[in-house]
Amino acid sequence: MTPSQTQRPNPLHLLAAFASGGLLTLAIFVNGEAGRLGGALFSSWLAHGVGTVVAVAVLALIWRRERAATKIAEAQHGKAPLWAYLGGIFGAVTVMLTSTAVNSPLALAGTLALGLAGQVVLSLAADYWGLLGLARRRLDLRDAGAVILIAGGSLLIILFGFGSA
Repeated sequence: MTPSQTQRPNPLHLLAAFASGGLLTLAIFVNGEAGRLGGALFSSWLAHGVGTVVAVAVLALIWRRERAATKIAEAQHGKAPLWAYLGGIFGAVTVMLTSTAVNSPLALAGTLALGLAGQVVLSLAADYWGLLGLARRRLDLRDAGAVILIAGGSLLIILFGFGSA
């Protein structure tokens, strides 16, 4: 597919994106409540502790079946680069920051708005510079329009959202 071609969105992909956004909102709310009750560090430990228990359970279920496929993939592609292991550190810091921000005057809506703005800016930087193994892509006016609209909406939510009713 050339960069100028566009793909039609699959309705299932759109549904998955909306569902993951809803789950993200729920997760930030739960992390914020844990942060309010026990502090940002407790919130991060709680989220990552639950994630670790679930990950270990899932890995235990599929370990035997996937062991041979893992060895084949490692022989073909090599081991994962060191930067791939930084996700856990960034995840822990993200949970601590969001649980702190949710309990500030930003509230949940402001925290989500700024998080969305940050994700869009980082994804555009990754497209432009080819970060994380992505193909380099030239940014266009649609990208600038998306950033302007998201930043404007974020400012409206933060400045006029009146987080607490």
